[in-house]
Amino acid sequence: MPSRTDSRLRIAVLADSDTRWKWGALTARRLAEQAPGAESAATDPAAPELDGFLLRGRATPTPRQLDEVGVADAAPREVTMDQFLAEAGELGDAGAERGGRPRYDVVVLALVGGAVQAALHGLAARWRGHARRPVVVTGYVGVVYEKLADGLLLRHGADVVLANSRHDADRFRAVYQGAGADHGAVTEAALPFLGGAPYHPRAGRDTVVFAAQPSVPESRADRRYLLDRLVGHARRHPGREVVLKLRSKPGEHTTHLEEHPFQKLARGMDLPPNFSLAYGNMGEILDRADLLVTVSSTAALEALHRSVPTAVLTDLGVREVLGNHHFLGSGCLTSWDRLDAGHRPTPDPAWLAAQGVAPGDAYHHAFDHVRERMSELLSKESLPPIAPYYTATTAPRYLPAVLARHHLAPDGTPLPGAAPAAEPTGVRRVIRDAVRDAARGAYRHGVQRVAPVIRRMGEL
Repeated sequence: MPSRTDSRLRIAVLADSDTRWKWGALTARRLAEQAPGAESAATDPAAPELDGFLLRGRATPTPRQLDEVGVADAAPREVTMDQFLAEAGELGDAGAERGGRPRYDVVVLALVGGAVQAALHGLAARWRGHARRPVVVTGYVGVVYEKLADGLLLRHGADVVLANSRHDADRFRAVYQGAGADHGAVTEAALPFLGGAPYHPRAGRDTVVFAAQPSVPESRADRRYLLDRLVGHARRHPGREVVLKLRSKPGEHTTHLEEHPFQKLARGMDLPPNFSLAYGNMGEILDRADLLVTVSSTAALEALHRSVPTAVLTDLGVREVLGNHHFLGSGCLTSWDRLDAGHRPTPDPAWLAAQGVAPGDAYHHAFDHVRERMSELLSKESLPPIAPYYTATTAPRYLPAVLARHHLAPDGTPLPGAAPAAEPTGVRRVIRDAVRDAARGAYRHGVQRVAPVIRRMGEL
């Protein structure tokens, strides 16, 4: 039987937002780079045969958002969970036609925890009785600062659960051990999108970038406070360029809901000429940044990796709900008052190393453990059945609800009516897509406009 390493890896990536597509696609590249036998491929070993899928839902990204993440792979296709399971889970006769090789060698699940759990149970149901199946990989797109146990146990069952640092790997194993779950899948790696040229000050350039987040902080008052301080900083330093880096445009959604977009809060404000709003790829923004300011954005890790001076704000407190508690010990915690006075934080080298963002060559070795793990799994003629921690026995109340949200029965099989027998074509497809886009627009309008009004009325 031919080895799965006798040609380029065939990888399927399922993502549910723009940032998770970026993480999933770049993780796939890393897996292909490091996979054994990839170097002997006739084509670029860093370019796997990648099929991208977007899970249809609230956060399905727009084409603009996909362009902005800077991943040049083929555009992913929008699918339901059932459609993805049917395609990525293909084995049987089709696999036999390829010499017993499954449709994909690796399946990367770049999803929220509940969707990962649904995909794991769905794939387990489709692959039941088949020893030869793809390797399943999952992980987190950035800083893990909330729902640690919940998110990890929902990801349990994958062959590889990627941890973005030594710090995360230790935490992940502790959670699995504490729950009595096997922790062998936890594999230390790093965020796959760290990179770019190291920071060097440039004469005549002085640029401060504030990395906005869709839901941190959440309240309108706190977000307006941050905007006022950013604009005030621009006024105090008229020779400094001050940039508000935005994640999405109004009406677009990312992983988290954004009820109070900064660009809307800025409407009608008297903005100084050295203040601007910016979209685009974060790496390109960091190319011209001399200071990165944020509450807790993953952009801070990107900046620290490149040695860009980085400030994590304490103005709203150091709180778990904000995520800035993750940066305790980093040396980056500071306030707008100190930044206004010229302070530039100095990061702690030991903290950087533990977080997998140390500048220099260390990053190139961050995927060594992944290479070893993938080498072991891809060389096997068979893999054990997928065995998530959550089952009808361990979570008889919780699991069925998680699976039902993705139209799966408690045994992982599709519920009746989960997907149409065939996708519509022609005029029917145009009408369907128009209705779907209108429904999404109505939902986002409700979140950003109607829901806040209702909440304010309830406070009267």
